[in-house]
Formats: sequence, C-alpha cells, structure tokens
Amino acid sequence: MSVSNLVIKITDALKPVLVKIIPQEYLSRAKKAYMNRNTTKLKDAKIAPYKPGRYAEGINLIGSIQAASGLGQSSRLVAAELEASGMPYSIKEHHISEQLSMTEHEFDAKFSDELPYDINLLHINAHEFTVSYMQLGKQVWDYRYNIAFWLWELEEFPAEWIDCISIVDEIWTPAEFVSNSIRKVTDKPVHTIPYHVTAPTDDKYDRAYFGLPEDKFLFLMMYDNGSMMERKNPLGTLEAFKRAFGKENDEVGLVIKISGNAKEDMEKIREFFDGYTNIYFMTEMLTKIEVNSLLRDVDVFVSLHRAEGFGLGMAEAMLNGTPCIATNWSANTEFMDEKSACMVDYQLIELTEDIGPFKAGNRWADADVAQAAEYMKRLYADKAFYDIIKNNALSHINEVLSEERITVMMRERVEAIRKEAKEALKKNEEK
Repeated sequence: MSVSNLVIKITDALKPVLVKIIPQEYLSRAKKAYMNRNTTKLKDAKIAPYKPGRYAEGINLIGSIQAASGLGQSSRLVAAELEASGMPYSIKEHHISEQLSMTEHEFDAKFSDELPYDINLLHINAHEFTVSYMQLGKQVWDYRYNIAFWLWELEEFPAEWIDCISIVDEIWTPAEFVSNSIRKVTDKPVHTIPYHVTAPTDDKYDRAYFGLPEDKFLFLMMYDNGSMMERKNPLGTLEAFKRAFGKENDEVGLVIKISGNAKEDMEKIREFFDGYTNIYFMTEMLTKIEVNSLLRDVDVFVSLHRAEGFGLGMAEAMLNGTPCIATNWSANTEFMDEKSACMVDYQLIELTEDIGPFKAGNRWADADVAQAAEYMKRLYADKAFYDIIKNNALSHINEVLSEERITVMMRERVEAIRKEAKEALKKNEEK
C-alpha cells in the first residue's frame, strides 16, 4: 500500500475522533490541499498505453454499484446498459466513503476483482478520481483503455480536477450539457452516453405504506441535506407551494423527503408553514424500489433545482406517470421539454462565493417561483392538462432514453475505440 493511500485510510478511520478536536472547516481545507497536490501529480503518472490483445475484449465497470445513492443508481444503470448491449463485462465494487449504505445487490453475480477485460469504465466522479487512482493502484490503469464516466452540474468544469484527465483516454457523460463543460478543458474524446433509466415499482408500497393520505392531491420534493442543498433549492419548492395554496386548502398536500440529518430542517420548515396541516415529512432510508413507488404514488414531482448533471428523480417520475415541474436549465432538458413537463423559466445568476465545488463567478439557474406556483395550481385544477403532460412524458422519455438507442451508441463507441487502436498499432508496426 502506498504512503498516500495509507494516509487516506487512516484519516477516514479517525474522522469521527478528529472532528471532535479539530474544526470541520480546517479539516476540509487540509484535505482539499492534500488532494490538490496529489491531483497535480497525476500529470506525471506513467500509465502504460492501451495494448489491444493483452486482455480479453470486454468492459471492466468500476464504481459504487451497491450504494443506495444517486451515484450508485447511476452506476447500476450503466451496468444494465452493458448487460443489454451483449458485450462481455465484469464489475468491481469500489467506493471511497465507508458511510454509504450498501444495500443494492442486483449485480453481485458480475463482481470480480480480476479486471479481466481491456477497457475500464470508471464510474467515479472527478472529485474522487485522485483518491480512486491511489486506492486502486496504477496497475489497474496500465495497458487498458481507460474511460472516465463523469457527471457535473455547471457550465464550467472545476480547474482543480482537470489534471485527472491526464490518466484517462476519454470521457463519457450522460448529457451533452456535461460533455460541453468538459470539452472546454480537454481535446481528448468526450462522448455523451445517456442513461437508459428504469424505475420499477411494487404495488405494496402504496400511500398507506408511506403513511400518506389517500384523498389529497400530493406534490413531492426530495433532497439530501448533506449534498449541496443550495443546488437542489428545496426552498424554492416550499415557497411555490405556499404561494399556490393557502393553509385552508385541505385537498392538497406537500410531501418532503429528506435524506440525512433532518431534524433542524424539519423545525425550520414547520415554522415556515405555520398553520398548515398538510405537510408530510419522510426521513427514513428507502430502497430504490420504494423511492420509485413513492414517485408513482404522488401526483406531481417538483424539482426547482439550480443545476443538474442528469436529473434521475425527474426521469423516474416521468416513467411512472407522474408529471414534473422542473427548472428549464441544465442536463434534465435533454429528456424533458415543454410538452412533456411543466418547465419553469429562470434567470442565470452568478455565485458570489464558493459553495462546495461550485466556484464564485460560476452561474446557475434561479427558477421563477411564481411560475412554478401557477403550474402547481393548474396541474391540481385542470385534469385535461394533467393528463396531457402525463402521457407526453411517458412517450417522450421512452423515445429519448430508449434502451436500444443507448446500447447501440455504447457498442458503436466501443467498437470504434478498438478499431482505431488496432489501426494505429498496425501503422506503427509497418514503420
């Protein structure tokens, strides 16, 4: 084990103790500086170039496949696409955080630590890429064609992650919005391979199961309070609901699904909705099929996000016949439009300070809360309009994110990689 890898493991193991004696802000700054130094060193990593024939033809998918998280679900969607493509593949479970809930096991039969194939598909976000390289080791990269599968939410790709590109041969993303951001900082190939989203449900997870009323028109918002709440913008949805419906309206309700430590948030939301009796909190950990079923059980899903790198929740709602109210900006606009969803206008605003990886000077969307409130009222009151959005959503997303379309894209790109590499090898041998 390298010294750097050992430092990371020891630091993670001691984190519960360290945060009690050292301010969290200082720990975060120290970790960021340490990671930036190691990311810069990636430029000097001497990765052995791809060598066709050294390994069998296939894909090694590397990522947090078992994690009950958005990134874990994204990884499983890629695994399902590989399965549908007919290409040989194996999976290596790899995750940075030990705090993840590892509850998803549908692909366990494909797990292997041997990495038998010639192409690595690393579904690991850029901010964790350096740590993954240190943990997995250079030998995982050597002689293979290395593809990073990255998500990002803004127009500008963070400068501190650019050196990660030096250890991959190309980059895949699930949306042109993301691809265009990365193309600004590299001349390596960047290809858009969308997710073929699936959202299976179970009838036993009905409103009664979740403790929700049967007789109300329910709106749903979901967010993780430990995952850039500013980007998800739940406050926009709260304000829109309050503008749309007075506390005397007992025919509607707002379901608020919060992941993470929700106590403080719940207290603030209760104060905001003082006098309302139709606000329903959900804080328990749900399986993916429970989440999908919840999306099906409500009447409308609302996402007044400031930016999205894909927008899985919206796609899953559309697949389950639940109309969406969504900000008309960033990656979600590639699978939803004004005929298939209630797209909310916005103003692009500049960040005045750093918020996590989002830098001062970057831009993101500020959704029009008044328009969102009008959409809430119309979906509630106008059954014909509701049905049009619902039906259009299902047909549109099944066309844009169809399994056939996406697996063909994936197969064709993989075939092109091998063809280009073999042609280059042949030319070198002829010299």
